[in-house]
Amino acid sequence: MRSATRYTYLGPEGTFTEAALRTLPEAATRELVPMVSVPAALDAVRSGEAAAALVPIENSVEGGVTATLDELATGEPLMIYREVLLEIAFALLVRPGTRLTDIKTVTGHPVAQPQVRKWLAANLPDAVWESSASNADGARLVREGRYDAAFAGEFAAATYGLEPLVTGIHDAENAETRFVLVGRPARPAARTGADRTSLVMWQRDDHPGALLEYLQEFAVRGVNLMRIESRPTGEGMGRYCFSVDCEGHITDRRVAEALMGLKRTCAEVRFLGSYPRAGASGAGAGGAARGEQPDERPGTTDGDFVAAADWLARCQDGRA
Repeated sequence: MRSATRYTYLGPEGTFTEAALRTLPEAATRELVPMVSVPAALDAVRSGEAAAALVPIENSVEGGVTATLDELATGEPLMIYREVLLEIAFALLVRPGTRLTDIKTVTGHPVAQPQVRKWLAANLPDAVWESSASNADGARLVREGRYDAAFAGEFAAATYGLEPLVTGIHDAENAETRFVLVGRPARPAARTGADRTSLVMWQRDDHPGALLEYLQEFAVRGVNLMRIESRPTGEGMGRYCFSVDCEGHITDRRVAEALMGLKRTCAEVRFLGSYPRAGASGAGAGGAARGEQPDERPGTTDGDFVAAADWLARCQDGRA
């Protein structure tokens, strides 16, 4: 069944992903459907059962969310249309009446563990950690008596009949998770001047300086990389693809020419979308404030590329 009004997300109810999804204005008019995993949420989009899916892709403490990176790199192509940034702080959720000294087992999503590791060592040094499919699913397991406590959003307590024993838990101040809204391929969102372009690239062959060659396609055109991660392709040890975010939009001449250069030199390039960067206070990876237009180096503006192309045409016509 195809639905243009259904959005899926990493569930169950009460996840940070749901909280991020509900910050989107259109969420108020969509049917929001929790899914058991990132692959399940994205497969619903591929099959047409949902118009889009919101999934986590990057955390400021733990880095890339590998399930999302790998799903976007494989299978039927999908495209990112927007992103959401959500500040993350955990609550320790317990069944009513549980004291801190009663807690012997704790659970949460694997990405949550590095964000609360120091707190655990200081406050529950003997507690055994076991991962769950999501933080909210960990809360469900606590309700069922499988674990003594779960790290989840405080807002999940009421959903699962639990109590927040401790709130505001985080090892790193201002920890954030970035979520992306993913749909089927179509024309990218319009250029805003403060955009991000995402792609995956595969090596043509393994030789000294291969990665440097790919990075130079960005560098010589003044395109700032915001993130690059290697992921195994599953084709054997030492075989990797590279997940990349860069500043700019595919309609920017410098970004378009960088992508064309990669298409010539890489075995494969998968374009994952150009979309507005989430606006927030603070400095981004490239030095520009997030949500603001990045500085363009001399010689890398659209006007510079147009002038260079015009000069070349005049040379070819004998008019230089």
